[in-house]
Amino acid sequence: MPKKIEDESQIGKNNDQEIEIEYLTKKKSEIKKKKNKEAESKVENLKDQNKEIKKKDSEIKNLREEVNKFKEDYLRNAAENENLRKRLEREKKDFFLYALSEVLKDFLVVLDNFERALEIEPGTDSEKFHEGIDMIYKQFQDTLKKHNVTPVETDGKRFDPQVQQAFITEESESVNEPEVAEVLQQGYKLNERLLRPSLVKVLVKKKEK
Repeated sequence: MPKKIEDESQIGKNNDQEIEIEYLTKKKSEIKKKKNKEAESKVENLKDQNKEIKKKDSEIKNLREEVNKFKEDYLRNAAENENLRKRLEREKKDFFLYALSEVLKDFLVVLDNFERALEIEPGTDSEKFHEGIDMIYKQFQDTLKKHNVTPVETDGKRFDPQVQQAFITEESESVNEPEVAEVLQQGYKLNERLLRPSLVKVLVKKKEK
């Protein structure tokens, strides 16, 4: 009888051991699965991170290409602007150097006629000489007019300080307001701009003593 009890006790121990082994095996399997799942999750995260890194690398590459293109465009535009500036400076310089070329050509014709007049031998008929000089004078006036240079017009005898300069003043009892008595040197305009004022003799009202 005692032996049977001992056998039953041994069987109970064996069952407990089997249950414990089964539990540990199951627990180990669960831990393994959990670790595998965590490992898989980390792998997926690494894959996602690699994809993101590749995406960022591609964006950086594209940005660098755009920056390089902008840089090239900037340098090219800067070079074009510099060339344009130099060309404009050169044209501006040439303009100031040669702007009067066509005008001076017209006045050279007048100079030619003066030289011809001066070649006339002394003692030649003075009337013909005067006619020649008068012709040159008219030609000179025509040349000025061609280039929009016109004499300053006077408004009757009224003195106009905008276009006239009083070179001489003289008191007179015959005037109440300043009047032009004589034009000493003709003034001229270029288009509507005053080149030089007329120098005039002006009569002013005599001061009472």
